[in-house]
Order: sequence, then structure tokens, then C-alpha cells
Amino acid sequence: MGNLQLKPLRCDDAVTVFQSSSQPFGHFSGHITNKRFQHITGLFLTAAALAGASAVQAQSSSSAQNTGGPFAWNGSPKAYIDLSAGQTDYRLNNGTGVFASDNRSSAYTLSAGAYFTNNLGLEAGYTDFGRINRVGGSTRAEGLSLRLVGKLPLAPSLNLLGKIGTIYGRTDVGSAAGSGVTAGAENGWGLSMGIGAEYLFTPNWSAVLQYDAHDLRFAGASSDRERLGVTSLGVRYAF
Repeated sequence: MGNLQLKPLRCDDAVTVFQSSSQPFGHFSGHITNKRFQHITGLFLTAAALAGASAVQAQSSSSAQNTGGPFAWNGSPKAYIDLSAGQTDYRLNNGTGVFASDNRSSAYTLSAGAYFTNNLGLEAGYTDFGRINRVGGSTRAEGLSLRLVGKLPLAPSLNLLGKIGTIYGRTDVGSAAGSGVTAGAENGWGLSMGIGAEYLFTPNWSAVLQYDAHDLRFAGASSDRERLGVTSLGVRYAF
């Protein structure tokens, strides 16, 4: 394929790409205005773009020889993008219990990643955890994750996936007087991990079923960080 030349990706360019791609996420598309959050978005997307470009470069320059072993490369696609939809489980303090509170909402995740070997890779993603009615107001959350990905083939078309890393989350809590929950916005880093299964229809297209757990900060929470669980089903394109 010849020599691959990488054009440096500026943080502002990455933010522009991210903001344009986040339009399908509804009310969250106008919520990302904090400059620090935009800066982190750019860094995450830059890392994902560089990882994907490195994977393509490595694949184009690799020889047909395979030395074997779990850390050798078998020539299958390295980089990928995927879009998934599912449900968020908000397990949060509902205060005095005077007000009705939901604990589930729709969730959407857009991810990009690359494998450096047959079994190990890096993935960056954005998750809209959705909004729930709670304690006389509403609670919503979103986050950017960066995680290591492990893959264990169970069959020629079936892989077991494991993920662990970090997430930078932003949350917003609205509450009514007498609810016993403090309103406010929070942000910060937390643990992010997941497990899933991937079924390949073709070498390039697959379906991914996964469960992810993310630790985020919420105003008025009973602990420093609360864990949100997301069960989702997605489609992945590898290249």
C-alpha cells in the first residue's frame, strides 16, 4: 500500500468531529459546552485516531509470515468503529422517597478502537447515559471512556471481550425542596470496565452484546462515586 503519512490531528479538529457526530444523541448535543470537557474530548479522539492509523500502518507493512502465539497477528482487520444502544441502570439515592423516581433510561455509545495484537487493543468511546425523572427533578449523565480491550476467541466467529480503563463523566442533578437530595453538576474521573461477546457475520461486520459499569460522581450522592450499569447491543465495522 506504500508509505502511510499521518497528518497531525489538532484538538480543535477532534472536538469539531465529536460535536458533529453527537447530534443523534438528542438533548446532550447542546450540553457539551465546558472547555475542559471539550479539551478532554479532543485528546480521547486523537488517541483513537492515532491508534486506528497505527493499526492500518502496521497491517499494510506486515508480511504474510505468522510466527504464531497469542501476541502474533493473523492478518484480520485491526481497527474498528461501533454504535450500540441499550439501557442504563441508575442505582442512585432517592432521598426521602416523597417523589417518584425512575432508575432506567436509554443509553447510546459510539466507540472507536484498534487491536495491537490478536488479543489486545485500545478503545475510546462516548456514552450518553440518558435522563431519568428523580426526586422532583431530573438526572442525566454522559462520559468519555478510554479502555484496554482483551479478546479471547471461543470459536471462529465468536469472541469473548473484556474491557478496563477510565471514564471522564459529567452529571447534572435537579431536585425539589424536601427531596433530601442536593441539586448540582459534577464531573471527574472514574473506573470503567465491561464484558461482552462478539459474533462475526463477516470478517468486517459483527454484533456485540455487552455489559459495562462506569463509576461517576453525582451531586447529593451517598458515596463519592456511583456505579451506572449499561446493557447494550451494537453493530461493529472492522477495517
